[in-house]
Amino acid sequence: QVQLVESGGGSVQAGGSLRLSCAASGPTVSLYGMGWFRHFPGKEREFVAAIGWSGYSTNYADSVRDRFTISRDNATGTVYLQMNRLEPEDTAVYYCAAGPWVVITTPILTQINYWGQGTQVTVSS
Repeated sequence: QVQLVESGGGSVQAGGSLRLSCAASGPTVSLYGMGWFRHFPGKEREFVAAIGWSGYSTNYADSVRDRFTISRDNATGTVYLQMNRLEPEDTAVYYCAAGPWVVITTPILTQINYWGQGTQVTVSS
């Protein structure tokens, strides 16, 4: 069993930065691809970024490429999402997820093994 707990959300003005953290626990967590998704009201969860189990492979949505950076520390079981140059359009609930790489990056939401509880990010203009 893998448990994911997000933190680091909050409110920031446009152009600012936030860093989200996802504390992952469980005996097999280091084997999973990890990803960040976000949810806008009335829409399906949207892929934001992913990182492979080794940390060498990364993938980003076009809307956040060059602004967001995903990283992981397998020693502590933590996945980070550094968000820079935030825009009001980035306002959403952000979720951490764990699963096979192809499932995370396609994405196939119904086949993602584990989700965190979500953390709110609000960007004001």
